[in-house]
Order: sequence, then structure tokens, then C-alpha cells
Amino acid sequence: MSWNDRAKDAQQALDREMWNPAIRMYNIETPCPEGACNTIFHYWWMAHAVDALVDGWHRTNGDSLYGQRLAELFEGIREKNGGAYPNLLYDDMAWMALAWLRAFEATGEAKYRDTALLLWTDIKTGWNDTMGGGIAWHKEQPGYKNAPANGPAAILAARLSRLPGGASELKWAQAIYGWLRANLVDPATGFVWDGMNRQGDGGIDKDWRFTYCQGVLIGAAVELYRATGDAAYLADASRTARAAFAEWGAAGLPDEGDGDGGLFKGILVRYLTELVFEERAAGGDSRLADWLTGSAATMWVRARDPMRGLFGTSWARMPAERVTLSAHLSGVFLLERLAVLERRGLVAVAASM
Repeated sequence: MSWNDRAKDAQQALDREMWNPAIRMYNIETPCPEGACNTIFHYWWMAHAVDALVDGWHRTNGDSLYGQRLAELFEGIREKNGGAYPNLLYDDMAWMALAWLRAFEATGEAKYRDTALLLWTDIKTGWNDTMGGGIAWHKEQPGYKNAPANGPAAILAARLSRLPGGASELKWAQAIYGWLRANLVDPATGFVWDGMNRQGDGGIDKDWRFTYCQGVLIGAAVELYRATGDAAYLADASRTARAAFAEWGAAGLPDEGDGDGGLFKGILVRYLTELVFEERAAGGDSRLADWLTGSAATMWVRARDPMRGLFGTSWARMPAERVTLSAHLSGVFLLERLAVLERRGLVAVAASM
């Protein structure tokens, strides 16, 4: 069974088990009788649901179901967010902007691009001089700066620089990335710390060791390498990827919980895949691709609910009855990214799987 087929299976499970037409969004967990679970609006989870749909669109060369769901989700999110897209969290807005930018590039729908640009205008107001610069995490906590806000903002700015008239955004991408690298990357290893000044004392949260933070640094560095051709960015991405491998390569990617943490592994594998593309093009080894393949093989055999087709927070054991949207999306991302690597001839499917 190909990675393409596995990705299709995971996407079908997402639609079958979690899509809620009454709200034009996904339920945040299942079981969710009559949508009763949706007491919290997880804005940034829905941004990643957009990304999953774009992945499906690309894999199927534009299957109409993915286009329909994108259109419905676009309206459902906006309605739930009070009729507009901006909110208080700069990291959440960056993820939403990235997702709709990808949707625009896939479908050509101008409203998706316009939403990404609207959000980017708001995100830039999060830059301030506290802690020497950087994008804040929250509009009501402007002095707290972290990798979750700055990494995706740098990715977004680099990608926006490719749009007509967007060349000036590259300076933003370089500035944001430069702040992140200087302040939240361990100079000895390349491992990315979570944030600084959370308690107003300038301290760095070095004990918060999340897969998410490694993913956003890798993604930002790869996008800047693509935008500038400067190999130093690719070296940064490779160094952080190898720090992540040193942390989790032997034991397997961790269970980071079924709340926001359910998405963390998915973010890492999405941007690890982007690095694999560039490293293999440059003649690099297959270690990272093997890591992704091994993780996916284990997840498929050990962690897929055979009745519902869902994945939970652990990629090494079956999920509980309750499965959150965040956790299943990470499984979707891993399989969709392996499907891309498969199409490009960079991974194979073992005969025994």
C-alpha cells in the first residue's frame, strides 16, 4: 500500500469522522455528539486543517472535494471569528496566513491571498524593541517573544516575497529569522528553545523542548535559502534537524498531548520534508527521509485505529476512544508528506508494510 493510498485513507477519516457541515468547520474531537464538543474555538487548529486540505488538493491534482471544503472552511472560520480573520495571537494569525497563502497558490482564489495579506499586515505590528526585536506572541503580552510566533512569521514573509510586488517582505523574513536565531537557538547544538521574557524577567524557557520549535526554525531557514541562495540558511536548517534527531531519533517522536501539542509533531515533519527536498537535491544523505519513513511505518502499524482510521497523540500505540483534531492532523501531515517524497522518488514503500 503506497504512501499516497495511506494519505488518502487518513484524509477520508478526517472528513468522515470530524467534518461538521452545520458549522462549516471540523469538530475539535471525536466522538462529538451533535457537535457538543465545540465549546472552544481552536483558530490555529483550523489553520492547519486548511493546510491538510491543500495537501490533499495537491496529491489529487485538484479533487473538487478539497476545493469545496476549503471554500466552506474559509467561511466557517471567518464566521466563528466574529466575521473577520485577525485575532489577538500573532502565532495563530501567522499559521492562518500561511495556510490561506498555500490555498491561493493551489487554487488561484484571490480571496485566500487577500486574507493572507490582511493577516500579514496585522502580524507586522507585533514587532517591537523589547528583547531586541522579534514578533510578540500576544497583543496583550507584547514583551513575550517566542519561536512559535517568529518561526512561522519568517516562513510567511519569505513566501510572500515571491508574490508580485512582494520583494520587500524578504527583509522582514531576514530580520525576524535573524532575531530568532540570535536569541532562541542553542549556539552549541542548534536546538531551538521555546521563548523568552514570558515572566517579564528576560529569562529563556530552555526546558520547554518541543518538536514544534525545531520545525519552524527549519522551515524558516529553508525558505530563506530558497529566497536568497545563501547556503548558510540551509546549514542552519540541517543543524537544527540533526539536533532534533539527536533528541528524538532513537526513542521516536514524543507524545506531546492532545491539546495544542497534538499538532507539534505534524509541524516538525512538514518542514523536515522541505529540508529533505533541498538536502537530497544537493546530494545529501537519506537519514532524515529514513526518519520520516520509519516514523510513518510505526504509526501506520501501531497507532492507526482500524475502525475509524484515526491517529492519536502517540505514534507508537492505538488512540483512545477520544481523538482530537490536532492529533489526527499531525498523522495526516506525516502521510501526506511521505506521499510527496514518494512521488518525487525520494522514498519507497517496504514490501512488508
